[in-house]
Amino acid sequence: MSEETNREAHDKALGVDHEITRRDFMNATLLASGGAALSGLTPYQIMAQMGKDNWTGYGGIGDYAESHGNTFEVMSSGHQIRDHVFANPPHDAEDTGEVFDLVVVGGGLSGLATALYCKQHAPRAKCLVLENHPIFGGEAKQNDFIVDGHRLSAPQGSVGFGTPRPGTPLADLFASIGVDVRKFEYQSWQGPSPEIPVGRHFEDIRPPFGIYFGASFGQQPGMWIIDPWIKKLEGAPISDAMRAELLKYRELSGVRVPRDDKAHELDSITMEEYMMQEFGLSRETIRKFLIPGPGDGYGIGPDVLSAYAYPFGDDPTTVRKEPENAQSFPGGNGGFARHIVKTLLPDAMSGPNTLEGVSRGNVNFKVLDLPGQATRIRLGSTVVRVEHQGPAEKSDFVRITYTRNGRVYRLKARAVVMAGGSWTTKHIVIDLPSTHRNAYAQFLRTPCMIVNVALRNWRPLYKLGISGAWWYGGFGEFGAVRKLPTFCTDDKTMGPDLPVVLTIKVLFCRPGLPMVEQQSAGRAELLSTPYVDYERKAREQLTEMLGGKGFDPKRDIAGIVLNRWGHAYCSPQPGFFFGKDGQPAPREIMRRAPFGRIAFANTDLSGVAGFDTAISEGQRAGNQLLDRISPASA
Repeated sequence: MSEETNREAHDKALGVDHEITRRDFMNATLLASGGAALSGLTPYQIMAQMGKDNWTGYGGIGDYAESHGNTFEVMSSGHQIRDHVFANPPHDAEDTGEVFDLVVVGGGLSGLATALYCKQHAPRAKCLVLENHPIFGGEAKQNDFIVDGHRLSAPQGSVGFGTPRPGTPLADLFASIGVDVRKFEYQSWQGPSPEIPVGRHFEDIRPPFGIYFGASFGQQPGMWIIDPWIKKLEGAPISDAMRAELLKYRELSGVRVPRDDKAHELDSITMEEYMMQEFGLSRETIRKFLIPGPGDGYGIGPDVLSAYAYPFGDDPTTVRKEPENAQSFPGGNGGFARHIVKTLLPDAMSGPNTLEGVSRGNVNFKVLDLPGQATRIRLGSTVVRVEHQGPAEKSDFVRITYTRNGRVYRLKARAVVMAGGSWTTKHIVIDLPSTHRNAYAQFLRTPCMIVNVALRNWRPLYKLGISGAWWYGGFGEFGAVRKLPTFCTDDKTMGPDLPVVLTIKVLFCRPGLPMVEQQSAGRAELLSTPYVDYERKAREQLTEMLGGKGFDPKRDIAGIVLNRWGHAYCSPQPGFFFGKDGQPAPREIMRRAPFGRIAFANTDLSGVAGFDTAISEGQRAGNQLLDRISPASA
C-alpha cells in the first residue's frame, strides 16, 4: 500500500475533512514538510504559496467567521510593513480629506479603551479607530459554532478576568460599559451522572484534573495520572528525584511572595535561575516539566523570562481572583470589546446594552464608520505609515497612511495613539526617534495558537473524571471544556453528553535556545503549516489521549478552528521591567511621555498580558494626548 493511500486511510479514520482535495492538500503538505524549504523559501513565502484557503481553514459561524487569529491578509500586509514596502510615501495614496482630533491605530482592547477615554473626557472630539482585522477586538475575539442545534462560543485568545473590587478604576470602567459581574451566572449540572468540577474558562482548570505522559516518557500508549497532586505523582513515569522536586515546588510556590522589595534583583536574572535558587529545582526538571509552566502567561518558558515576571500573585487591591470570582464572557475577553463598542456606538450591536443583549446581538457593521459620528471604527484598514507633518515638536498634525481593499489612503489627525503591537509600531512610525526605536527593539514577541475543537459530547473526558488536563509531548500543552454564562445561551445546564468546545493552547517553546531564536522558530512553524496538518495533529492527539475511553474523532468532532497569533505575547527578558547597564527600562521610555503628537499603548507596554493592562495602557495614552486634541473639540 502506498504512502498516499495509507495517509488517506488514516485521515478517513480521524475524520479529517473529506473536502481535503479542494484544499490542494498534497501540495500544501509538500510545502510544509520540507520540499519548499529545500528550495530556499522563507516561512512567509511558503504561506503565500500555500494560499489563503489551505492556510486559514474553517472559521466557525457568525460575526467572527472571517476573522480568527491573524488572518491571511493581516499576515501578508504585516510582512510588507516589516520589509519596508512603505518606507517611502506611496505615490498612489488617495487623500480622503478627513481630519480627526484623534486617530487610534489598533482596534483591540487597548485601542477601544483609548477611544472610550476620548469620548468620556473630550466628548466633542472626532475620533477614528483604524483596525486591520475584519472585526474589532484584537486578540480578544471569539469563535462560534452550532453543534446539533446548540450554539457554542469559545475564546480566540484573551480570556478570563477577576471580579474588580468596588471603588477601583476597573470597577468604574465595568459600570460605564454595562458589565455587571453580579449577573454572571453559569450553567448548572444536568443529568444522572455525578457532577465533577468544571471551570469557567479554559485556563480555569479545576481539580481533579489530569496529566498525560506520552511517548517521550517511554509510554506507548501513554498514561494518565488523575488528581496528580493529591496522589503526590504516584505512578508518574519520572524519577524519584524529579518527583520530590516537583512536590516541593508545588508546596512552596503556593505561598505568596512579596517581590517589590527586591524588584531590580529579580529583573536581573531569569525566572529559571530564581526557581533554582528559591525552590531547589534542577534545570532538567524545570525544562522538562515547567515549560511553559509559570511562564505560560508570557507564551514562553522560565529559561528566558525575567524573574520579575514570576507569578508571585495578583494585586489583591484591584481584583478578587478566588475561584468563585473567576469570570469569563462566552467568547473570552471579546465581551469587553463588544461592550465598549456598544457604549461608543449604541447601534453597532442589535439588542439592548445588557450582558445578554451584547452577547447575543449581531454586529451591525454598516454603522461602525458613518460620517458625522463622534467615534468611527474603520475595519480592514492596515496602517502602514505614520509621521508628523514637519518636526514633531512643532507639528500641528500627524499624517496617517493605510491600506484597505488593495488601495492606499491618507488622512490627518491632531493626535495619534499607536495601540497596536510593538512589532509593527516600530516600523510604522517613520519619524520615531532612536531612543524609542531602540526601546522597541527590546520588546520580544512570542507566538501562540489557540485551537477550539467543537465536540458533540465530552463523555470520554468525564470517564476519566476530569474536565481539563495538561500533557507532555505531542500537540499542545493543555486544554479544557468549560461552563458558559447563562446570559449567552438557551442551554442553562451542561453535562458530559451535551456539546461543548474543548480549547487547546499550543505554545512553541524550545528551552535552551535564546528567546529570539525560540520565537523565530515558533513563528516559522506557525506560518508554514497548513490548516489540515494542524487539524490532523489535533485529532491524533485527542485520539491518543481519549481513544481508550471511547473517543471517536470522526464521530465526536464537529469542527476545528485555528487561531494563529504570530506575536501573541510580549515576553519580558531580564532588564525589561527596570532596565540594565544603567539604561532605562524600555517600557518606561514608551510610556512616560508622548513623542510629539503620538502616544503609545497596548498591553505589551506593561510587560504583563491582560485585559486590564490593555485597558489601563489605552487610558494612559489617551490622557497624555488630551491637550493635543483641538481645544474647541474638547
